[in-house]
Amino acid sequence: MENPIKIVLIEDEEFDKIRVQKTLNTIPNKFEIQYFFSDGKTALQKISEVHNELDVVIMDFQIAGGLMGEALIKKIKEINHTIQIIVISKMTLNITDYNFANNLLYAGAFWYCTKYPNDIEDYIYQPTDFILSVINAYEKKKLEIDKLSSTQKLQISVDRILEEKKILGNSIKIKKLISEINLYASSNTNVLIEGPSGSGKELVAFSLHYKSDRKFENFIAINCSSLPMDLIESELFGYEKGSFTGADKTKKGLFEQANNGTIFLDEIGELPLQAQAKLLRVLEEGEIEKIGRTGKIKVDVRVIAATNRNLKNEVDKRNFRADLYYRLNIIPIIVPSLSERVEDIPELFKYFVDKYSIIHGSKAPEFSLKAMQALKSYTWEGNVRELRSVAQRIILSKVDKIELNDILRSIGSSDIKLNDFFSGKKSIYDKENILKLKDFKKIVYTEYINFVKLNSTSDADAAKKLGLAQSNYHRLCVDLGLK
Repeated sequence: MENPIKIVLIEDEEFDKIRVQKTLNTIPNKFEIQYFFSDGKTALQKISEVHNELDVVIMDFQIAGGLMGEALIKKIKEINHTIQIIVISKMTLNITDYNFANNLLYAGAFWYCTKYPNDIEDYIYQPTDFILSVINAYEKKKLEIDKLSSTQKLQISVDRILEEKKILGNSIKIKKLISEINLYASSNTNVLIEGPSGSGKELVAFSLHYKSDRKFENFIAINCSSLPMDLIESELFGYEKGSFTGADKTKKGLFEQANNGTIFLDEIGELPLQAQAKLLRVLEEGEIEKIGRTGKIKVDVRVIAATNRNLKNEVDKRNFRADLYYRLNIIPIIVPSLSERVEDIPELFKYFVDKYSIIHGSKAPEFSLKAMQALKSYTWEGNVRELRSVAQRIILSKVDKIELNDILRSIGSSDIKLNDFFSGKKSIYDKENILKLKDFKKIVYTEYINFVKLNSTSDADAAKKLGLAQSNYHRLCVDLGLK
């Protein structure tokens, strides 16, 4: 048997209290008035204590105790917004405008009923409508609880995604990046994310979406460089059944799938000019033209684009449309390379080591100081993606402690040269033996040139990377005792 609808009745006139009770009793076991109150303040205090046990409040609009009407409704809804409120009042008789009803509903009431005419002594006026309003109020309460439960589950999923896709680091540049994400996430404005490959542009896009008001809607990501030239339009905008040979069913494009959500266009600089023109039309008009369909389809999509190219230079070269660039670049976000935030490397590396240790069912190894120094000194042209690969490679090698040679093997460098690179490191920052600036410069120059040589194919290649003529490079090496 279904549980009865649990009701609180707030009424200061005994006659009307009896009428409400008799009306509800016309359906046995359907309703249960748990509490009676004759003033608003006492009722509110009790409701705050037992609100999770209640379904519907039936209240007189003009109640004793100083707290009544719309103010009382608002206070009850603040305690628990799923409780439904039905107002009964003699003020509803002969009212010719909608202000009274609108004010009640705006305050949070579910419905209102009149107490009169007075010739009905045993029941509330229009008892059938009154009972239906109580039942409907209860059904609405159940729907709101279900919605709240669904929203909470979705929020848990969103929190889990944000945790899995979190941006790690405490460097100044990363703190600035996170601050920008938090600032712009709630905006519906287009965003252009620029940064080198592997730096984490997709993580920024994830954060922008899942911290926004669109977080419960679709996040559609597509790498523009992976779209075949002849399928770009159909992938982005879809097509109707029979619109071309092989179109045996209607297909939703990515923009239609992302409606009310976010679409992430990675490597936007790879999009051909013809497709750029169609994308611009969508951004300007908020409509897509589906292949084989005469009418346009309205879409509400936030566009986040990303590129590892300098799009402004691409505009100057006429490889990218200027009007599309300015349409996308309303909010520019720059993701720094790993070499620009070296201080974040230990935290990132430990995160990946712990993550892949769990995945592979092994204990996370510790790492030596020289191993970490090597990580911080490497160039990381592949940025965070390359660092992640090194961590995964090391975990697969099943070492108990990560030593310098483990790092060197994983990044493919020579252990002898890198050991040489670290020699003398401690002498730079010895407070008992402060170096003269010329001696400090010699140590730093020596270390850095050794580092460049480690990552160059020849002296000519090293000189080119340093921006030096070969003769100047040779002379510098001789002065430093490297030749």
